[in-house]
Amino acid sequence: MANLLDGKAIAKVLKEEIKDEVLKWKSKGVQPKLAVILVGEDPASVVYARSKQKVSENLGISFELHTLPSDIAEGELISLIELLNDNEQIHGIMIELPLPKHISKESVMSAVRSDKDVDGVHPINRGFIMSGEEGLFPATPQSCVEILLRSGVEIAGKHVVIVGRGETVGKPLVFLILKHNATVTICHSKTPDLGSFTRQADIVVAAVGKANLIKEDMVKPGVIVVDAGINETPDGICGDVDFEAVKEKASLISPVPGGVGSLTTALIMKNVLKGLDLQRRNV
Repeated sequence: MANLLDGKAIAKVLKEEIKDEVLKWKSKGVQPKLAVILVGEDPASVVYARSKQKVSENLGISFELHTLPSDIAEGELISLIELLNDNEQIHGIMIELPLPKHISKESVMSAVRSDKDVDGVHPINRGFIMSGEEGLFPATPQSCVEILLRSGVEIAGKHVVIVGRGETVGKPLVFLILKHNATVTICHSKTPDLGSFTRQADIVVAAVGKANLIKEDMVKPGVIVVDAGINETPDGICGDVDFEAVKEKASLISPVPGGVGSLTTALIMKNVLKGLDLQRRNV
């Protein structure tokens, strides 16, 4: 039976590291600060924004929430972003998604200054992740790597099969994993006979958004499984992996909840501090 990749325990350590780094900035007279923009009243987005506020304040990072009406013009939203870009007291900017249909997500996300883009989705940061240069990268792919490294997993030389090619997790994760010298295969909804690929993997990362997609017969004995999926089912929240069955075959596996998702908010806060560092270098 597999041991757990314990995201909650790793997040606890990460948060202590962030608190220490925040104190170092404060000792230099700098108060790290995150600004979050919430457009409309999508219930899940409101919960996520409040959750980030609680975590940031617990870590000593100042938090500023901008709540805007759902019918706001795209130009007005971008004007607010430009004000935050120019505000030297703001070190990270995050846009809660989804945005109303009349607003272009791409235009809005690209308007955020790349060194304040804690979501890691600005075209410049996408370029940096591909080139291996330093930038701000999405939290969930970082969580997948972090949960492995902090659990003592050696990624170099391993065959990593990523199931999912989404812009948020799958694509950026390819380049983050390659930085650690793994051999990477990426599969998706058009991949025929998915199991023939996942059975070759030393490490499987599931990031599709399809409940219990990865079955026990699709992995080899001793595999390491990272489940980045979050799915609502009648039985509650579950991942993309059939956890109860696969854990009998795997050597390590991340649960849902309690795995990858436990790290994401902490890594967003880490991006605030990384952005602050990049901003200071660019002055």
